[in-house]
Amino acid sequence: MSRLTLKQANIIIEKTLEKAREDKIRPLAVVVLDDSGNIVSAQREDGASMFRVDIGLGKAWGAVAMSCSSRSLGKRAKDNPGFFMSLATAAKGKFLPQPGAVLIRDAKDAILGAVGASGGTGPEDEACCAYGVEQAGLKAEI
Repeated sequence: MSRLTLKQANIIIEKTLEKAREDKIRPLAVVVLDDSGNIVSAQREDGASMFRVDIGLGKAWGAVAMSCSSRSLGKRAKDNPGFFMSLATAAKGKFLPQPGAVLIRDAKDAILGAVGASGGTGPEDEACCAYGVEQAGLKAEI
């Protein structure tokens, strides 16, 4: 079984931040998790506000926990808010069903983890994360 490496996670973060700077997005925090929801790597750019790491973590954690992008979770949460409030409570606040995180898949479509960002809009965060994953030679699931 394939595992997400620290080297891959750091490339994902580097390229995610590179894309954010290219697109002139506000300073980001980016968190990469493995398939068990453990932090592999995280960075917060200078000037990113204090909650950015927590928000990026919550987006990524929800994505990997539910095996779908945070955008998909946000859509599902609109139809079943009570259930998603229960999930957030059960996850002790780590679960954020908001756009800005993508699943990381290998060439065989196995889930390796997720990456979440916070600082821009949800779609901006998501696009930067997807770019970072793809630049690391992996597949991003939006």
